[in-house]
Amino acid sequence: MTDPGLPDDILACLFDLDGVVTKTAVVHAAAWKEMFDAFLRERDGDAFRPFTDADYDEYVDGRPRADGVRTFLASRDVELPEGERDDPPDARTVHGLGNRKNELLLAKIRTDGVEAYDTTLRYLAAVRARGLRTAIVSSSANCRDVLRSIGAEDLFDVRIDGVVAAERGLPGKPEPDTFLAAARDLGVEPSRAAVFEDALAGMDAGRAGHFGYVVGVDRVGQADALYAHGADRVVTDLAELGDDK
Repeated sequence: MTDPGLPDDILACLFDLDGVVTKTAVVHAAAWKEMFDAFLRERDGDAFRPFTDADYDEYVDGRPRADGVRTFLASRDVELPEGERDDPPDARTVHGLGNRKNELLLAKIRTDGVEAYDTTLRYLAAVRARGLRTAIVSSSANCRDVLRSIGAEDLFDVRIDGVVAAERGLPGKPEPDTFLAAARDLGVEPSRAAVFEDALAGMDAGRAGHFGYVVGVDRVGQADALYAHGADRVVTDLAELGDDK
């Protein structure tokens, strides 16, 4: 690749994990749906309204786990106690529901494994070969294990994930703090960094952080929404960027 399809002044690339590097976004969505549908069915009985793809895109995708629980429940006018981070997965608390979702996610990953987008791995290798620095920025607390499972940990100079964000007290997407932390750790101004995201919350974070370029990765047919939330360019696959097609 002689041209990565980015502005010439970009020095670093900041990548989301689920839906950009790995094909785990659909697994996350399935785990969220299974958890919320069970909770809502038990709570509402005959008035049960299922958790939808639109709910996932609007309220959950890209957000830290507990934030996703809070935001979706608020959309249904449901209030639960916060609980504690280590609440058991059957606890009727924000953290309990989040831990139930994570339990379901890990079970699905153990059963089906994790698959990477090969075109993204090739793009990562290519931009690194050109001297650009790279970071993974994910709300997932399982980020490091997932990267190791696909042999991609060495493709990133910096990792800002759910574990690091909790340690540093960083609010998650749609706030820009995790992306800003990645740029800072790389020693690059936000205006010289590109963000690669598939979630609307990630687009909002890229715009709020005044990053130099924001690439929306449209895996589910939401290009218009990605542009509306701040994308400079939307692609269905990173193979569309640059001249290595």
